[in-house]
Amino acid sequence: MPNLASAAPARQQPQSLPSRHGYEIVHSYPHDPEAFTQGLAWADGRLFESTGRHGRSSLREIELATGRVLRRTALAPWLFGEGIAVVGDRIVQLTWHEQQAFVRDRDTFELRATFAYPGEGWGLTWDGRRLIMSDGSATLYFRDPETFAELGRIDVTDAGTPITQLNELEVVGDEIWANVWSSEHIARIDPASGRVTGWIDLEGLTPAAAPGHPIDVLNGIAWDAAGKRLFVTGKLWPRLFEIRLVPERR
Repeated sequence: MPNLASAAPARQQPQSLPSRHGYEIVHSYPHDPEAFTQGLAWADGRLFESTGRHGRSSLREIELATGRVLRRTALAPWLFGEGIAVVGDRIVQLTWHEQQAFVRDRDTFELRATFAYPGEGWGLTWDGRRLIMSDGSATLYFRDPETFAELGRIDVTDAGTPITQLNELEVVGDEIWANVWSSEHIARIDPASGRVTGWIDLEGLTPAAAPGHPIDVLNGIAWDAAGKRLFVTGKLWPRLFEIRLVPERR
């Protein structure tokens, strides 16, 4: 092993500061205030949602303009639904503590397969080759869509500091976007290095609670790649928003 004290310092590539964006609301749509949103996904003009809580967890297809539930399948009452990813003609749905992922037909919601995994399930997305999964830590896991076997992992950091509580995920362009649980921020992550390349500040977006209904935290990102539209919502939110990013002044 070389003498580290006398070794020449390694040359490091300079890293730009993470970008920072705010938002403006493009459209506001109705959203079921009973939906404890755990996952949100857009595919071929259709919006899908996973909801959580024991006894209330479900997989749904939602009509964007009205918030109406077009199709719904309930999870067993002992299961707590979490993130989803649309993979071709299938939807993969995680569970929180139960260590099971369910693969369903996108058009019928018929169960096709069940995968097991260690630890907790939080967010899930698809980059066209691999599933990407969060478990509430600072680590993101890459998984095989056919077997759910782990293919690799990255640790997410901002200027060397681990970013924990990574929750709902979405692939937007060549980045992974992640809700940071119990915050009003979305982290933009380089999938090769895990480095946070930008932050989206959604402070003030949380809508007023519907009468008689509590409201919970921001959670839910869906990207319409064809239409270049970004949708966000939260747990028990009565609204779902299409937003546009606005650069923040430094």
